[in-house]
Amino acid sequence: MGRILAIDYGQKRVGLAVTDELRIIATGLETVHVKDVFSYLMQYLKKENVDVFVVGEPRQLNNKASDAQRFTEPFVRKLKKQFPQVLVDRVDERFTSVMAQQTILEAGLKKKDRQNKALVDTVSATIMLQSYMQMIKTKV
Repeated sequence: MGRILAIDYGQKRVGLAVTDELRIIATGLETVHVKDVFSYLMQYLKKENVDVFVVGEPRQLNNKASDAQRFTEPFVRKLKKQFPQVLVDRVDERFTSVMAQQTILEAGLKKKDRQNKALVDTVSATIMLQSYMQMIKTKV
């Protein structure tokens, strides 16, 4: 069984999180610049077996697509084209950034560390991945 890799896609940065091979634990992987995400994924997939990409789906409170979809949809199309062997699934990403900031605050990090947007993106991707894992666990 391959890993699940979560992608919190933003206009500047992309937060990444991944499961272990048994899909038990979600771990923050890294935050990369948006221009480097495909080369990063290419290198990562050469080393690790990944079966599923989980990409955050930006939605508004009323469950309609948010403006950010105009950035994520082209990314998802390119992801599917570049890595046809990997399933691409979507997960609601509402509130993940807020939850990430709260998690970082509760972890007791210093103010400077809490303002690190790359850390927020990685934690957001991890929260998305945990949510996805819980969702597929309850479907079984």
